Amino acid sequence: RDNFNSVSPVQIITREETTLAGFSSATDSLQSTSVTAGGAQINNAFGGFVTNGGPGANTLSLRGLGATRTLVLLNGRRVSPAGSRGSVGSADLNVLPSSIIDHIEILKDGASSIYGSDAVAGVVNIITRKNITGFIVEGQYNTTEDGGAEQKRLSVAWGGTGDRWYLTGSAEMYGRKELTLGQRDWTKCQTDYRRTSVGGVVGEWGSRDPIDPLTGKSKCYTITGAGNNGVTINTIGTGTVAGVGAAGSVGTTFNRWRPNSGITTGLVGYEGVGGGANSLAVRDTFEPRMLNNSLITPVDTKTAFLQGGYDLHALGNGEAYFEALVNNRKSHSTGYRQLTLDYGVGSPLLPANLSATPRVQAAPTLITNGLPLQVRAFIGFGNYRTDADVDYNKLIGGLRGSLPWSDWTYDVSVSQAKSDASYTFETWLTNRMAQSLDVVASGGGFVCRNPANGCVAAPALSSAVIGGVLPKAWVNWTFVPDTGNTSYKESTVNFNTSGTLFSMPYGKVRGAFGAEYRRAEIDDTPSINSQTSNLYNLSSAAITRGKDSVRELYGELEFPLLSGIKGAEELTANVSGRWTDYKSYGSDTTYKLGLLYTPVKWVTIRGAQGTSYRAPALFEQFLGSTSGFFAAQNDPCNNYGAGDPLSTRYKNCVSEGLPNNFLATSSVQVNTIGGSAAGLKAETSKNRSFGIILQPALPAVIGDISFAVDYFDIKVNNGVSRAGAGNILSLCYNDPAFASGGGFCRLITRAPAGSNRALIVNDSYINLSNDNVRGVDYTVRYVRDIGPGKFRANALITKYSEQSGKVFPADPLVDANGLLRVPKMTGTLDLSYKFKGWTAFYGMEWIDKTSSYQFYGEDPATSTFKLDTPAYFLHHYSVQYKADKWAATLGVRNAADKKPPKISQGVINRVGEAPLYSGYDYVGRTFFLNVTKTF
Repeated sequence: RDNFNSVSPVQIITREETTLAGFSSATDSLQSTSVTAGGAQINNAFGGFVTNGGPGANTLSLRGLGATRTLVLLNGRRVSPAGSRGSVGSADLNVLPSSIIDHIEILKDGASSIYGSDAVAGVVNIITRKNITGFIVEGQYNTTEDGGAEQKRLSVAWGGTGDRWYLTGSAEMYGRKELTLGQRDWTKCQTDYRRTSVGGVVGEWGSRDPIDPLTGKSKCYTITGAGNNGVTINTIGTGTVAGVGAAGSVGTTFNRWRPNSGITTGLVGYEGVGGGANSLAVRDTFEPRMLNNSLITPVDTKTAFLQGGYDLHALGNGEAYFEALVNNRKSHSTGYRQLTLDYGVGSPLLPANLSATPRVQAAPTLITNGLPLQVRAFIGFGNYRTDADVDYNKLIGGLRGSLPWSDWTYDVSVSQAKSDASYTFETWLTNRMAQSLDVVASGGGFVCRNPANGCVAAPALSSAVIGGVLPKAWVNWTFVPDTGNTSYKESTVNFNTSGTLFSMPYGKVRGAFGAEYRRAEIDDTPSINSQTSNLYNLSSAAITRGKDSVRELYGELEFPLLSGIKGAEELTANVSGRWTDYKSYGSDTTYKLGLLYTPVKWVTIRGAQGTSYRAPALFEQFLGSTSGFFAAQNDPCNNYGAGDPLSTRYKNCVSEGLPNNFLATSSVQVNTIGGSAAGLKAETSKNRSFGIILQPALPAVIGDISFAVDYFDIKVNNGVSRAGAGNILSLCYNDPAFASGGGFCRLITRAPAGSNRALIVNDSYINLSNDNVRGVDYTVRYVRDIGPGKFRANALITKYSEQSGKVFPADPLVDANGLLRVPKMTGTLDLSYKFKGWTAFYGMEWIDKTSSYQFYGEDPATSTFKLDTPAYFLHHYSVQYKADKWAATLGVRNAADKKPPKISQGVINRVGEAPLYSGYDYVGRTFFLNVTKTF
């Protein structure tokens, strides 16, 4: 069945369609708008963010409900999770054998009663080719017009058959190069992108941006945290001191300074750049090495797949079969680090003029060896790498054949899958930093008081050090690669049988029944430095270790109620149910009822209703206690006095008793832990769908047309998730009800008066109240012979009427439908014309306009923030020629070189000035060539 004759909406994507569209991998094809209907995906643009599965993992989310609620199958069997770090819980699309995929089936409906846990938003089934004879060599090259992010894939597929056997397989190499911020104009200088608005008169976008006194242009904040302006470099922090201000500064006292040898009064050798009402724009926030950061992270994969079968001539014409999948992924991302180097009171590494500043700026830090902090240097350290090396393998062995009665068949299989990963990142070690800063004078220089482990003394504070010129020996001793390991194992035993139960007047009642046992185990062991919180200004992580198992019984029945009579060409009912018993949370049952009714040949009505569930992923249950850190600038009240005194955030900071010149000196601590000990429960959900299909019989001169309209409604209760530390901070401090301490504010604690007033955010896995998704899919297929060839058109539009959720039961329901990164509508259009061996193709992807003005209580006519995006279109063209033994496809993606839209800083995460959203193309115009040769 396909989308126009199945009980539930099913979309089928063929191999030819993905080739014509220019997709170089299964990952790209599955994450395209035609599959995801505009839902945000984790892809290679997320290398600088913390994501489930670790850097480089690519996952799939249907209906915007998240990757853990989408089930991915390979030939009808689960693709087990793969990735690195503790939060491995979803299939990594990188493991799929792209070169041997025949087609992809997407069931856009909840189906836990048939497929088990995770099939909440839908199911994606990747079907491999089995009818290969000989060898097929394929190569594809995608190159961008402006350089970077090039893709190469080289593969070979082969197959053969005998009287009693068949064997097919493939091997491929795929690589994607890095794309950096410096390789695209729109990411070279990230600004606030705001405008002036006075008395209803508004200026151009960018007119309210802070002006960099050094350039006279809008300030660049190339590296930013969530909702704040930039990373301060080439600066020191002290207690408040009178001095000479830098260009653009205000006031006569400062606590942030930049080296300037021309200053001979006040703080000699330094000009004031911060403190009081000074804007962050006065400080240095850019240096060229920031542009080396990854915009698209590079990846290299090697994949081998083999499947085969042997006829036993026994056990009911039984066939012994197997599948084997082996994959290796190597990926890395380039980042930029700011180094905060803390010098304690009385440190001999401080020059005389800085030793004379107020002696206590703040309490002792982790590296001042118990001394109060006197001077902090904010140094632009430079680039660092994060690497992941993931090995994935899966082996399936089974036996299938006929049972002794009627047309009943059986299938029993055993599978074992394992993901084994190492992850490495470069970082400072806190104990070495502290040891190196505890020095004594020696021979005109300094040595470590404790020389153990080859200690190298930290540099004396100077203008060069503040500017990032650091002794290589000290860097090599304190800044080291740090490695952790992640293992995920899954074992499955499955038995199912299907056949005819009995006959009814209008056909045979068929049934399918089965049982399954599945066991999964995760073991993430971070480095000992991570476990002991010895990573300087980085998160700590405990061991994530746990296992779970499940026993299931399931069945499906299909009843042909009516057929071939007036008013009922077909009336078929489908019923399925599943009993599930998880060791972690107990037992549950799910069901699904479906009906397909064709009153006349060209009209079909279908509907389904059922329940689904999702057992918490292992990492959601057992994630080891992890404390991460946001930079101090992520405190919403940091330097809030320089902002709008009428804003909600300003008023909320005042209500906490913070002075309007408050500058955060401590990182924001983010605590995360799995929810098993807190009684984390399984998610439950209800799903409904209803559709009408029209396939009128038209004269040949008009052509064949099929049209389907499908309504979907999914409600998830007790949803397992984290709200996200950045979201928690933003939503709490921009909430007018801040003082009540409800909503997201209940997850935040600020240290009391008399301390450094540091923030702690608790962002652990909990059962959120609910998530709701409603909408309509419109699908059109049109085929007609035109001249000597055949024209085909496929169009798909998804219109959401609700994409809502709430964190706590008492909270109001928040509908994000139509907000930034959550479009109400998306669509795709594919047109092709085939003539003999030639095929011409045009593809279009459309994302509707979005707006968050109403959500934030802003008037779009006068707001100083750009909080909307226009409708976004991508156009693709290709031409293909097929001969008997070879084929070639040449084309271009994003032919118009459409850039992503711009929004203002301070609302959601951005890349450059664009929303961090997978639906927008960050790469630009791309040319591709695919060539296949059969031997």
